[in-house]
Amino acid sequence: MENLAEGLMEELSCETVFTIPVFGGIEVAESVVVTWIIMAFLVLLSLILTRNLKVHGISKRQAALEYCVTWLNNLVEGMLGEEAKQYAPYLVTVLIYLGISDVIGLIGFKPPTKDLNTTAALALMSIILIEMAGIRKKGVKKWAKSFAQPVAIIAPINVLEIFIRPLSLCMRLFGNVLGAFVIMELIKQILPVGLPLPFSFYFDIFDGLIQAYVFVFLTSLFVKEAVE
Repeated sequence: MENLAEGLMEELSCETVFTIPVFGGIEVAESVVVTWIIMAFLVLLSLILTRNLKVHGISKRQAALEYCVTWLNNLVEGMLGEEAKQYAPYLVTVLIYLGISDVIGLIGFKPPTKDLNTTAALALMSIILIEMAGIRKKGVKKWAKSFAQPVAIIAPINVLEIFIRPLSLCMRLFGNVLGAFVIMELIKQILPVGLPLPFSFYFDIFDGLIQAYVFVFLTSLFVKEAVE
C-alpha cells in the first residue's frame, strides 16, 4: 500500500517544466506544456487537412475530413438541440482536446487531465458558457428571475447550483483518472504480467474517450437547459 500511495502521488504530481521571468516568475507546469503540444498538433493537422479544399471534385482526404466534421457537429448538436446548436464548435473542440488528452499517455506524455488545475479550468469555462448562454437567450433580468423559479424559496439552491455544476464536472473528470490509476496498480500487484495489458487498453483509450464524451454531454445538457 505504501508503494501504491507513493506511485499515486508521483502520477498525480504536476512538475514545473520552466519558469517565465516576468511578474516575479510564472511557473509553467507539465500539463500546460503537454496542452501546448496538443494545440500545436491540432493546428498543424488542421493546416494539412484543409489545404486545397474544393467545392467540386473533392479528394478522398477532403471527403473523409468533411465526414468527420459533420459527424462530430451532428453528435454535439443532437445533445444541444436546435436553439443551442451555435455552441457546437466550442464543444466539439473540447471533445477533441479531451479525447487526445486522455490517450496521449500511450506515447509517453502525462495526460493534462491528471492535473486538477486543468479539469478545474475546463469546468470553469463550461459553467461560464452555460450561464452566458442563459443570459444571451433570456436577457439579464429574466436570467436573474429564473433562479426564483418555480418558487422564490429555492432561489439560494439554484444560485448554489452555479458552483456545484463546475465542481461536479471537474471532480468527475479528475476522479476518473485517479480511479483508473488505482485499479491498474492493484491489478499489476496481483498479476504483473499479461493481465494488465487489456485493462490498460480499456482505461487509457476506451474509458478516456467515454469520459470526454460524458463531460461534453453534461455541458451540452446544462446549456440546453439554460436556453430553454
